[in-house]
Amino acid sequence: MGKVYLVGAGPGDPDLITVKGLRLIQTADVIVYDRLVNDVLVNEAKPTAKRIYCGKMPHSHPLKQGAINHILVNQAKKNKRVVRLKGGDPFVFGRGGEEAVFLAKEGIAFEVVPGITAGIAAPAYAGIPATHRDYSSSLAFVTGHAKAGGQEKIDWAKLATGVDTLAIYMGVGNIAHITNELIINGRHPSTPVALIEWGTTEHQRTVTSTLSHAADEAAKQKIQSPSMILVGEVVRLRDQLKGFEAMEQSADPVKEAL
Repeated sequence: MGKVYLVGAGPGDPDLITVKGLRLIQTADVIVYDRLVNDVLVNEAKPTAKRIYCGKMPHSHPLKQGAINHILVNQAKKNKRVVRLKGGDPFVFGRGGEEAVFLAKEGIAFEVVPGITAGIAAPAYAGIPATHRDYSSSLAFVTGHAKAGGQEKIDWAKLATGVDTLAIYMGVGNIAHITNELIINGRHPSTPVALIEWGTTEHQRTVTSTLSHAADEAAKQKIQSPSMILVGEVVRLRDQLKGFEAMEQSADPVKEAL
């Protein structure tokens, strides 16, 4: 019997993969990877490795989750070392938990290799710390949309004023509803908001606004998925800190040395 490794590929920049994650990619027999996994990482696989793409676009899932689960099981039963390569962290809105439960029920050995999640990395590359002693002592990761066909389970009344910083995943298509719910439930309309598109990649774009104007600004700037929405006073620090765009203009001595 083989083994499945649920590996977090990080938020986009291939340099943010963990050492363990990269080693597993390089030694895997099978790579099952998502849309947001950088091709640089997939290309680290050995030439004989089987590559299976199972990417999902917003509102378009050509390969259903059930089919992906069975691929993992079937490959492991062929005595293969399987790397399930997922953007960000497998257990943070990556359905890694669902896959782990399925593997456990099928008696398949598996291991989870955490990855850097976009809710922390994208703001960091934009010059925004997720927490700061003067601005934010609490942070919540929030999904921006409900399960397909299901009802929304997010308690906006508690999140609106109960958490200093909100890192909202997959919320651009639902941003008008999200910002409205936060304002209705007590978050001040002038609360700063950052919209971070393609975080940590060479295509990263950051737009700042306020809670009351974020939806209009997202439409005006044509912000697309994948994007992070960061809500909180920490966004004000972007003006003081060096962002990703500025970093790209200067040479990276670490990369040059490799």
